[in-house]
Amino acid sequence: MTKMNSDTTNRLDSAAFAVEAGRLLQDRHCEDVLLLDVTGLSQVCDYVLIATGTSDRQMKSVSDEVADLGEEMKFPAFRKNIDTGATWIVVDFITVVLHLFEPQRRAYYDLEDLWSDAKHIEVPTGSAAT
Repeated sequence: MTKMNSDTTNRLDSAAFAVEAGRLLQDRHCEDVLLLDVTGLSQVCDYVLIATGTSDRQMKSVSDEVADLGEEMKFPAFRKNIDTGATWIVVDFITVVLHLFEPQRRAYYDLEDLWSDAKHIEVPTGSAAT
């Protein structure tokens, strides 16, 4: 496989994982799930997935489930960070980065504005492939 075909395949796989992760977030009652294609805008990833959790417990549980989905889809989590109050959880899958926020923290950091030039990708509703 040529490098170009390999890169295209990896990008399609990343997109599929990002969409499935978004579905999982919706299935687990996260709010305002947003998937952004930041290819060419970010030097560190291709997709940013942003969601609001309903509690610290739910956010921790959902981030673990997304990490499990990543393992299943051959996108193991590279790193996971949780702030001291569990108001912001970041899970880095290299090409996809998940940000789970509590509502006030999400409004404060306003990543949607930071990535306002990014293409929005619709996350279909329905059960994630888990």
